[in-house]
Amino acid sequence: MTYCVATLLDTGMVFLSDSRTNAGVDHINTFRKMHVFERAGDRVLVLMTAGNLAVSQAVVHVLHEEAVRPERDSVYTASTLFDAAVLVGDAVRTVHRRDAEAFKEHGIEFNASFILGGQIRGEVPRLFNIYAAGNFIEATDDTPYFQIGESKYGKPILDRVITRSSSLAEAAKCALISMDSTIRSNLSVGPPLDLLCFRRDALRVLLHRNVTVDDEYFRMIRSAWSDSLRHAFHALPNPTL
Repeated sequence: MTYCVATLLDTGMVFLSDSRTNAGVDHINTFRKMHVFERAGDRVLVLMTAGNLAVSQAVVHVLHEEAVRPERDSVYTASTLFDAAVLVGDAVRTVHRRDAEAFKEHGIEFNASFILGGQIRGEVPRLFNIYAAGNFIEATDDTPYFQIGESKYGKPILDRVITRSSSLAEAAKCALISMDSTIRSNLSVGPPLDLLCFRRDALRVLLHRNVTVDDEYFRMIRSAWSDSLRHAFHALPNPTL
C-alpha cells in the first residue's frame, strides 16, 4: 500500500508521497512513488503513483519512452496539463491492453491510480486524479487536494485545514501531519518520504526533499501534534454519565 497527497494552492503546489510497498509483513520494500518531469522555465510536472507497483512502473516507463522519441507527443511537449493527463491515461490503457489478461489469469487485479499536477508555461497550475481506466478528474476551488492509496487516516486534517489560500509552508506542514496520521494507523505506509513544492509561475522545483524517520522537523511535528491532540482531548469537558 502507499499514501500520496497533493494540494493545489493560489501560490503553488505541494506534493508528498511515501515509499513503502509490501506483499505481507515479511516482504516490505522501498520504491519511490514520485516522478518529476521538469524543464526549468517551461514546465514542472509531478506524477505520483499508488496501487500495483508493476502497473505503475510500466506506466512511468511508457511515459519516459515517449519522451525520447521525437515523433511522439510526451509530457515534455504537451501544451497543457490536460493534454499531459490524457497522455498518462493513454499510457495506463497501453499497459492494460498488454498485461490485464495475464493478471486476470493469475488472479491479480489491475489496480493503479495516479496524481498528476504541475504547471506548463502559458497556463495556471492544475491538478488531476487519474484512475486505472485511464479517465481522470481535475481539482477545483472546492476540492483543492487529491489523495491516492491509503487515504482515510490522513483526510480529516486536510479537510479542516487546507484551502486554496493556504501558504506553501502551511500545506507542507499539513501534508506531513496527514502522512504521520496514516503511518501511525497503517503499517503498509512508511518513510522515507518525498516532499516537493513549487511556486506558481516559477516553472521550476522550489524544494524536493527526502524525509526520513530521523528528519529533525518531521520528528518534531510528529511529537508536537500528538501532544497537542492529547492536550485538546483532556481540555474538553467529559459528558455527564
